[in-house]
Amino acid sequence: MSSGYIKGRGAQHHITNKFLEHTSELRDDFLNHCALEGDEPQNTKTDFINTFPKTIVNKVTSPDIGLGYSLNPYQGCEHGCVYCYARNSHEYWGYNAGLDFEQKILVKKNAPELLENHLKKKSWKAHTIVLSGNTDCYQPIEKKLKITRELLQLFLKYKHPVGIITKNALIQRDMDILQELAKDNLIHVSISITSLEESTRRILEPRTATIAKRLETVEVLTNIGVPVNVMMAPIIPAINSHEILPLVKEVAKRGAVSVGY
Repeated sequence: MSSGYIKGRGAQHHITNKFLEHTSELRDDFLNHCALEGDEPQNTKTDFINTFPKTIVNKVTSPDIGLGYSLNPYQGCEHGCVYCYARNSHEYWGYNAGLDFEQKILVKKNAPELLENHLKKKSWKAHTIVLSGNTDCYQPIEKKLKITRELLQLFLKYKHPVGIITKNALIQRDMDILQELAKDNLIHVSISITSLEESTRRILEPRTATIAKRLETVEVLTNIGVPVNVMMAPIIPAINSHEILPLVKEVAKRGAVSVGY
């Protein structure tokens, strides 16, 4: 493997955490060593670290985000999108924004319990809570852990509005809950589709669902009454900027009610 490229990873390096005083880097980078030896790097395993936060619902104060409240059942994301704005937030937890963001996933085991306690507060005034904003609530480990599914069951139980942002077709697993939420206009979903080209997706978003599966997801959700927005972001000149109109036309055919960036 002469290039040293790590297949299935967006980041290619463990970069130094600028917030920690005691950090170090290997003098001879292991990945470069593997590249020179022609071997496939072996340090691509993903670690899942159980955490038990004290709160789970976050008020979003950034005026340009468009979210009132967010909930992140995980910290870090296996999808490994190279452009992800959430990477730097991983440094707050003592990890780096490079490979650690994809390989060190914090699992908030008590997220459902915290959400239920939050929704039961007399002081809480119902406002849409979005999953997730700083991770993808349907990243691959969700298939096993089902934390997002538990959260959706609580939103349904309390008849509380919820939004979802994802680029993973795993959301189709929870169609039964989503359909019930849709009956009371309590759900909206944003499916992220950056390109219609698989070759582009494989580079920018190495561990996400295929474009075909995401387009299918738009159609499936629409058919059960869930309003779907498609997010085309980021728009990168000369890489996917020429796809804006074709993508809009394609997702419109699938039933998307809006497109954002």
